[in-house]
Amino acid sequence: MTLGATITPEGIRFAVWSSSVRRLWVSLFDDSGAREIDRLELNPEGGGVHALLVRGLGDGTRYGFRADGDYAPERGQWFDPNKLLTDPYAVELDRPYQYHWRLAAKRNEGTDTASLMPKAMARFLPKPVPPQPPLFRPGGLIYELNVRSFTRLHPDVPEAQRGTIAALANPAIIEHLKRLGVSAVELMPVTASIDERHLPPLGLSNAWGYNPVTFMALDPRLAPGGIGELRDTVAALRKAGIGTILDLVLNHTGESDRLGPTLSLRGLDALAYYRHQPDGRLVNDTGTGNTVACDHPAMREMVLDTLRYFAHFAGVDGFRFDLAPVLGRIDGAFDPEASLLQAIAGDPVLADRVLIAEPWDIGPNGYQLGNFRPPYLEWNDRYRDDVRRFWRGDAGAVGALATRLAGSSDVFGREGQPASRTVNFIAAHDGMTLADIVAYERKHNEANGEHNRDGHNDNLSWNNGAEGETDDEAIAKARFDDQRALLATLFASRGTIMLTAGDEFGRTQKGNNNAYAQDNAITWLDWAGRDQALEQYASSLAALRRVLPALADQRFLTGEPADGSEVPDVAWLAETGAPLGEADWNDPGRHRLVMLLANDEGGRLAVMINGDRRQCVFTLPARDGFEWHPALEAEPVDLARPLPGRSVSFMVERRAAKSRNWKGS
Repeated sequence: MTLGATITPEGIRFAVWSSSVRRLWVSLFDDSGAREIDRLELNPEGGGVHALLVRGLGDGTRYGFRADGDYAPERGQWFDPNKLLTDPYAVELDRPYQYHWRLAAKRNEGTDTASLMPKAMARFLPKPVPPQPPLFRPGGLIYELNVRSFTRLHPDVPEAQRGTIAALANPAIIEHLKRLGVSAVELMPVTASIDERHLPPLGLSNAWGYNPVTFMALDPRLAPGGIGELRDTVAALRKAGIGTILDLVLNHTGESDRLGPTLSLRGLDALAYYRHQPDGRLVNDTGTGNTVACDHPAMREMVLDTLRYFAHFAGVDGFRFDLAPVLGRIDGAFDPEASLLQAIAGDPVLADRVLIAEPWDIGPNGYQLGNFRPPYLEWNDRYRDDVRRFWRGDAGAVGALATRLAGSSDVFGREGQPASRTVNFIAAHDGMTLADIVAYERKHNEANGEHNRDGHNDNLSWNNGAEGETDDEAIAKARFDDQRALLATLFASRGTIMLTAGDEFGRTQKGNNNAYAQDNAITWLDWAGRDQALEQYASSLAALRRVLPALADQRFLTGEPADGSEVPDVAWLAETGAPLGEADWNDPGRHRLVMLLANDEGGRLAVMINGDRRQCVFTLPARDGFEWHPALEAEPVDLARPLPGRSVSFMVERRAAKSRNWKGS
C-alpha cells in the first residue's frame, strides 16, 4: 500500500488521495491522543496523491488528516479544516468512535472535532502470513457469529477477554465449533464502526457493526490487540481445522446522509468516494444515507487493498460482502462483469479466497440472486423463504422445498453451470432467530425505540400454541420439534450451509427481528441456559453430514445414474415409496417427501420429511443385496413404525455384508 502512514527508517510517510482538495494537513498528537502537537501540510505529488515524510516519527504515532477546499454540501463538497479526519488507510485506532452532534456541524458553525475523534496510530505491519490454501471449501458449514455477543456471557472465557476476537481462540469455544463440524466461522463486521445518530438519545448502540467509518482498522472494543489479535485467533482456529471469513461492509460508511457526521471520506473527497445524483444529492442504494462509489478507481483500489491487507496480515480464508451489488454497480447499474468484481476474483492474493455475496441492495434492480459469476457464492434467501413456508404448512410448498434441498438449480444452474453456488440458511443475524421463527408469528421490536416499525413484517414465522393450546409442555415440545426439523432440513441440503451462532441451542431474541441496536441480553448468547438436547441433535446432524458426501455435494442433480453407478443420483418419492408424479407435485395438501440420493459404494441415502403434524409410516424401496439402516445411531429409525409428525429422518442403504460396519455419528 502506498497510501496511509508508512513507517520508514527515516520517519513516517503520510499519504492520502483527493482529487479536489486545495490543501491537506496531517495533525500529530501526543501519546494520549488528547493534544495536537503539530500540523504539517502535505505536498501534491500528482494523480491526486498528497504526501509528506515526517522525520523522527515511529511506531505508535497518533495522527489524523485535515482538508480544505470548497464547502457546498448541495454539490457534494464538504471540506472543513476544523474536522479531524481518519486516514482511510488507517490500520489501528486508539479508541472507538462515539457519535456527537458536533461531528455533523456545518462549516463555521462548529468547533474543532479533534477531541471527539479517535486518532489513527501508525504501525509496523507484521510479516505476511505464509500463503496457505483456505480450509473452507464449498459445501461446508459456515458459522455466522457476532464477536461481542458470542462470548459476552461464556463462563469458560476469562472475563477480561469476553466479547473480543481473542476469545474465539479459547479451547472451550474451539471445542464447541468442532462438535458442530464448523468449516469456517464468519465474523460479523469487526472493523471500527460508529452508532447511527438516532441511537444515543435512545440509550442504544449499534451491536452489529454494519456502520464502518474506514475499512481496515479493527474496532478497539473487539480487538484491543489490533491486527495481531485477529492474526493469532485465525491461526488458532486454523490449527483446529476451522477457517475464518470476514463479513466486510464496503458499500457505505457511517458518515450517513447529508445530516451525518464528517469523519473521513466525506471530508477528503466526497464527490469521488461516494455516488451522487446529477443534482449533487447522495445516492442511497444501501438504506444508510450514502453509497460508496466502487466504480471509481480510487475506491476500487481501496477495496482491493483492504482485502489484500486482511489476507496478507491476518491469513483469513475469505470474505462475505454486505450488499454486494454495490461492488458491481457501474454508473448506478449492476454489472456482474464489473471491473471490481473481476479484479477481486482474479487478484493473485485473493484468487483462492472464499468470496460470498449478499446479492441484494435497495437500489434500482438491486435483487441480483443468481447473477454473480463463479467463484462467488451467494446468500440464498429463496432457500430461507421456501423452507420456512414448507414447515409453516403453506399449501403447495413441497416442490419448492425439493428444489432448495437439491441446490437451487433454478437460480444457480443458468448458462449451463454444473454446480451450485448457494449458501443455504434458514436464519441469519438479520431477522428472527431459528427459535423465534417457531414461537412468534409477528415481530417484537419494541426495545428498538421505533414503535415496532423497523424490521421486516413478513417473517414467514409461526407461533406453536396459538390455536388455543394452553398446555405449556405441549407447546414447548412442538417448538422443539419444529426447531429440530428446520435444523435437519438445513443439514440435509446440498451445497454450502450457514448456521447463525446459538441457533443450534435455541437462542431467542424474544421476537426481535432487527436487534442491531441491542448490545445487551437480547443478543448476548445465553450459554448457561442453552438447550443442550437441541445442541446435541445439531452435533449429530453435523456428524452425519461429514460422513455422507452426497449431502454436501455442489453438483446439480439430474435424476440419472452417474458414471459407474446403477442408481440415479436422486429420486423423489412419496411416503409410500412410489415416485412422485405430476399430480403429487401439484397437490397443495402434500407435506411429505422422500429425497433418495445416490451414496457411496452403490448405496443410497434416504431423507424422509414429514411436514404433517400426523405421524406416518414411510416405505423405502428395497434392493437385493442391500439393507436400510438408521443413519443417526442416537435416534434409530424403525420403518415398521410410523415416523412422527413434523420430523426429518435419515436412513442409509449399504450392502448387506457391510451394514454392520456403518456408523453415522
